[in-house]
Amino acid sequence: MINLNYPNILELFEEHIDPKRAESASFLIWYLENYYRIDTQEAVDAVCDQKGDKGVDGIYINEANGTIDIFQTKISQKAGRTVGDTVLKEFFGTLSQFDSKNSIQNLIDTGGQAQVVGLIKRLQLLQVYEQYKIRGVFICNMELDGNGNAYLVATNDIEFVGKKSLESTYISDSREVAQNLTAEFDIAGLNISKHFVDKDMLAFIVPVMATELVKMPGIADQSVFAYNVRGSLGNTNVNKGIVRSIKDKTLHKKFPLFHNGITIVTNKITESEDSGKLSINTFFVVNGCQSLTALFKNQKDLTEDLRILTKFVQVPIESELSKTITHYSNNQNGVKARDFKSNNNIQVRLQNEFVSNYGGEYFYEVKRGETNNILESISNELAGILIMSFDLKEPWGTHRKYQVFDDKYNEIFGRPEVIAHRILMIYLIDKIIVSKLSDITNRLVAKYALTRFTIVYILRQIFESDAKGKELLISPEKFIKEPVDRNDFTSATATIIDDIIIDFNGEVDNLGDDFDYKSRLRDEIWIKKLSQEIVGSYLKQVARNRIDSFENEWDKKIADR
Repeated sequence: MINLNYPNILELFEEHIDPKRAESASFLIWYLENYYRIDTQEAVDAVCDQKGDKGVDGIYINEANGTIDIFQTKISQKAGRTVGDTVLKEFFGTLSQFDSKNSIQNLIDTGGQAQVVGLIKRLQLLQVYEQYKIRGVFICNMELDGNGNAYLVATNDIEFVGKKSLESTYISDSREVAQNLTAEFDIAGLNISKHFVDKDMLAFIVPVMATELVKMPGIADQSVFAYNVRGSLGNTNVNKGIVRSIKDKTLHKKFPLFHNGITIVTNKITESEDSGKLSINTFFVVNGCQSLTALFKNQKDLTEDLRILTKFVQVPIESELSKTITHYSNNQNGVKARDFKSNNNIQVRLQNEFVSNYGGEYFYEVKRGETNNILESISNELAGILIMSFDLKEPWGTHRKYQVFDDKYNEIFGRPEVIAHRILMIYLIDKIIVSKLSDITNRLVAKYALTRFTIVYILRQIFESDAKGKELLISPEKFIKEPVDRNDFTSATATIIDDIIIDFNGEVDNLGDDFDYKSRLRDEIWIKKLSQEIVGSYLKQVARNRIDSFENEWDKKIADR
């Protein structure tokens, strides 16, 4: 059970708390991560985390529900407080800013530098407005009082997510399976497929009514999925399809024809021919988390015609065989663009180059789940994003990770200069930058993923203005192949990055605390201007002998050997 009382609630999202970010904004980021199942950067991007945002704490296009979700969050510091109709009426007023395209345009025109304006533009709300319904989502660690409940009954535009809802639907991180929980299913008149391994191990395959499956304990808090390799993945295309088929009652009888079914492992299966019931005791779902969660959330649309082919497997749930069943039942994970490229000749060549040149130090990972517990791993996805920033000079687009193995794949990897030495060189640069992000004074900017890739891009411009830097760009192996050279390269580069961050702080600090850093760091024109200012300042200081160039830093390292 999570503790939503203040100040304990702050422990849930302490990594998002910052003096420049309201606690309610940090709360919303945590909510989006844990209940909408979106990754951290997407959650941060959806939140207006600074002042003056017209009562809007966040916006998210919820494609599965066909809604544009407008969020407002509140944290009560006093236990037992309730939410009345006054706060909800104020939130309804906030939503009126989105009741038409004209209203949204007015918000853009009058919002100035407010983050909500940048968020509206990034989401292209004016262009997609007519495809979705506006929905307000009010989230807090309180419950509604009578006036609040009465107000919600009268409006369909606001969804209230309170303390009880947050507690009951939170996915536990515990992997303990509750003992002696039972569930019962009606199997009278059904054809059942049975397979007996021995008297203790057996399997039943039954078309079970969805209305009975959703009554199983542990779905609401997700504890029944404790050993599933994936949780509910949120608004994926697969899940959207499941929801559509649930809502279309004409498909209910056909559901077993196109649905893969679910698998439940249980300590005990009991079949009663007299009552026509099948019961299970102490169980968990090893495959079917997405489907059961979707069914549970859409119970009002279920009919007795909707049945799910369910495999009940009786084996000790703590046994090795249970783990084997879990593994192979989940061996049909969705294939991503990156997976299709894992056997591409370019990736195989790069992996072999790493083995040949850095076999005792670094491992180039080309497959999801491919690990090396001894060597330092470099993901080819990260490598692609870094190349996109350093070589393609497009750090403003690095939030679109899918492009690395999709439409930009050949542009990123399919070039003769993209070899293991180059990837390691850029990776080492990124490691230095990550280690120095704490030196950025605006903490929200420092935590934002695109910041590091912007600095990678700026450093590239500096290398292009330096004699030794130009040599590095052509022949990176001269600087990083041998450990001693690598150490000197890292040290010399770290000094340059220190200088970049000093100027970066100056440029960002001049914009004030409330500038829309999320939109700016995606803005090609702004990034290029920022880089021009920082590189220009750096070169002036080098010319005046106030700081050393990369060439001088490198030469000093060589001389000191």
